[in-house]
Amino acid sequence: MNIISYNVNGIRAALKKGFADWLKIESPDIICIQETKAHKNQVDTNVFEYLGYNQYWFSAEKKGYSSVAIFSKIKPNEVIYGIDNPKFDIEGRFLRLNFDNFTIISSYFPSGTTGTIRQDYKMEYLAEVQKYVNNLKDKNIIISGDYNICHKPIDINHPERHKNTSGFLPEEREWMTNFLESGFIDSFRHFNQEPKKYSWWSYRQNSREKNLGWRIDYHMVSNSLKDKLISVDILKDIVHSDHCPVKLEIDI
Repeated sequence: MNIISYNVNGIRAALKKGFADWLKIESPDIICIQETKAHKNQVDTNVFEYLGYNQYWFSAEKKGYSSVAIFSKIKPNEVIYGIDNPKFDIEGRFLRLNFDNFTIISSYFPSGTTGTIRQDYKMEYLAEVQKYVNNLKDKNIIISGDYNICHKPIDINHPERHKNTSGFLPEEREWMTNFLESGFIDSFRHFNQEPKKYSWWSYRQNSREKNLGWRIDYHMVSNSLKDKLISVDILKDIVHSDHCPVKLEIDI
């Protein structure tokens, strides 16, 4: 099974850049999308239906903001919209699909770059996610999404320059360490320990061309699925967004 996580930074903009054509060729079994910045009725979804996807959208109350979706060729047994906390659910950040032998979640974690209020909101969301997954009875969990956190210095360009920047703050990195220790695997680092492997680049200063990036998009996988992992690849040459897709291959 191939599963992709992709922050498209606006699905309508991505469609204009060839997203649907790429999706047809790549043809993942499941794609977890973040930052659709749209409600379903604002998008021509026929193309996704034509490609064989069951579509599940969870959008922010505010139009053109945040929002997540999951497109799956396999129909789930259950769809759960939100994290059961209105403070976060109004921003459309968490969508869960249950299948026979695993659960997949698409989540767009908040950014704290605009100041203290949003950083506090981000830390509250991190705590809420940890509490939520602690309560899941299903041990086979895949949480795919834009975490807006670089875990280690290897995951960010010039880490010494970013030590006081949201996305690389000590408390955020500590949360991720604790999250992994609670029973999850950073699936990309399970296979690849090379530096300069990033999934997001600022639009400023030709950052993508210079590979001045951040690795903030992950497939976090339950320890119970460790032996099922086949490969993970960052598809850095796919350009519909300031992020790129991350592809997980798993035998599940």
